[in-house]
Amino acid sequence: MTVEAEPLARLRQRTSEKWSAYPDDVFPLFVAETDYPLAPPIAAALHAAIDLGDTGYIGEDDRAKRAFARFARDTWGWEVDPGRTLTTTDVSVVIVESLRMLIEPGDRVVITPPVYPPFYEFIPEAGGVVEEVPLLDDGATWSLDLDGLERAFAAGARAFLLCHPHNPLGLVHPRPTLEAVAALAARYGVAVVSDEIHAPLTHSDASFTPFLSVSEDARTVGVAAHSASKAWNLAGVKCALIVTASEDRAAQLRALPVEVEVRTSHLGRIATEAAFDDGRPWLAGILESVESNRVLLGRLLAEHLPEAHYREPHASYLAWVDFRGLGWGNEPAERILEEARVALVRGLDFGREGAGFARVNIACSPEVLTEAVERMGRLR
Repeated sequence: MTVEAEPLARLRQRTSEKWSAYPDDVFPLFVAETDYPLAPPIAAALHAAIDLGDTGYIGEDDRAKRAFARFARDTWGWEVDPGRTLTTTDVSVVIVESLRMLIEPGDRVVITPPVYPPFYEFIPEAGGVVEEVPLLDDGATWSLDLDGLERAFAAGARAFLLCHPHNPLGLVHPRPTLEAVAALAARYGVAVVSDEIHAPLTHSDASFTPFLSVSEDARTVGVAAHSASKAWNLAGVKCALIVTASEDRAAQLRALPVEVEVRTSHLGRIATEAAFDDGRPWLAGILESVESNRVLLGRLLAEHLPEAHYREPHASYLAWVDFRGLGWGNEPAERILEEARVALVRGLDFGREGAGFARVNIACSPEVLTEAVERMGRLR
């Protein structure tokens, strides 16, 4: 059953970033938070913990890991060993700590812009140096540049930070491409960290393949980052999983400082277990709403901003919109915020390839999305 977004008046009572960063006359379609109500099984689990005063430190408890393993098996046919996983605070920490254990200071780490802006910060935080191999764009779809990746690997890059599904495009990388990446990484001794936080948000017309499931090469070279935070809107409760699929990688996990796991939120683990085990019907409901909104966005742009274009995403609730035909400069989000009072994410934050683009969050009500595009349309 479709899950509908909360009324705008109720949403404006929230105090998270989405609802506190701008004045009330701004429609916030920027940060990756959703406007849907919390999934009832998660709310019940958190309320039960609060009622018990169960708000202490995490204990020796692998229930969240086992819940994720069940979800991965049932959703993607992927067998995850909970004993080869670790929880921590969030996916940014998964990425930074994974890179720290995989590279030496000064090593080059490849990213594929346009890509999630914090990637540019995570790599130097871990001691690495960013190397860009932009995605290929044939005018109809995007894809990883396998030849470009091989050149970077052969020239000495030591790791590849893969975004899968790819933010901001909603691109789900196909299995043959992932197999090719794994083979190249194995050939050149490159580690792959696959950020798969948007995987549960894969749409009904796409099929997500976990990187670690595609081959023995992938299991040897790879580490995956997973969390319930994006799909179930749980960023504030702080729990993510570092997933490995080989004994060598698992041994590296066990050698990490104990605080990497101990800093996991106890409430985050409780919410994560409830999400992966009992939040699946709710997730299916919000995906129906998101898929409806991705079609609606196309219709609204055609009606109100025909010079703007976008390709429907196949994962996540984020849309990558090309405003270049409107002549609004390299950062159209700035004019849209200033004059239309709609907050989007600046395209250039995702790399040079984002000039003239902006990212739109469509995890909102159809009415909010409609009003936002109508406001933008009045700028023509």
